Amino acid sequence: MRIHIATDHAGLEFSRTLVDHLTNAGHEVVDHGPTEYDALDDYPAFCINAALGVARDQAAGVRTLGVVFGGSGNGEQIAANKVEGIRAALVWSMDTAILARQHNDANVISIGARQHTVEEAIRYIDAFIAEPFSGDERHVRRIAQLAEYETTGDIVGKGVDVAADAPAASAE
Repeated sequence: MRIHIATDHAGLEFSRTLVDHLTNAGHEVVDHGPTEYDALDDYPAFCINAALGVARDQAAGVRTLGVVFGGSGNGEQIAANKVEGIRAALVWSMDTAILARQHNDANVISIGARQHTVEEAIRYIDAFIAEPFSGDERHVRRIAQLAEYETTGDIVGKGVDVAADAPAASAE
């Protein structure tokens, strides 16, 4: 499987360990950076590039997933989720890693490098990669609704209040 990874300065050392671990497990790793330590680096481009790689590969039929991480994993997850077709899950336990795949067909995992030991993070990543999507109808339906909203701004028949996005009328 191809695994796209990205981080910020907080996860740089972990990224080197992770590349070795995933490569030794037989995966093809694409590292979107950074390649050197810079305490002022900006994670969005790194994580968006990893997510774009996952989205492109999936569209081409390549078996692929992504791993993004930083100090907390929050910003990295938000960045990855800005890419159409990406379902990035913030993972902090074995259950959240497994359920992200089983129920949400998440294609990117986000982990806080400062929140977990290297061993914990690798266990979560390995579980995420190994776990298949359940394919249950209810999960397929919900993922389709998210994709519909992502592309159209609506979920037909589900009461999404698209008018709520409009600016309020002025009282003047």
